[in-house]
Amino acid sequence: QVHLKESGGGLVQAGGSLRLSCVASGRIFDVNAMGWYRQAPGKPRELVAVATTGGFTSVVDSVKGRFTISRDNAKNMVYLQMNSLKREDTAVYYCALRIGPEWDYWGQGTQVTVSS
Repeated sequence: QVHLKESGGGLVQAGGSLRLSCVASGRIFDVNAMGWYRQAPGKPRELVAVATTGGFTSVVDSVKGRFTISRDNAKNMVYLQMNSLKREDTAVYYCALRIGPEWDYWGQGTQVTVSS
């Protein structure tokens, strides 16, 4: 079993920054990608950022220029640097890991709240 643990969430004022971290532990092998999802109340969970083991990274259009995803493959860690935060970024952010064709493992989530 693979376990993911997020950290770094919290309360921040609009325009501020946060850096989320996630570490994977357990029986980890053949990792295809790690990424970040977020879910705001009443809205579906959306994929925010992806970092593949091969080095490809991408973020959703709404956070381009503000969020950056990075990975440390050797340590099984993934980060999400969030700058210029907006109120609409408020959500629970989930770390996820993909081995096969689907996102197989999920963290418990960390709350990010952006205030006015």
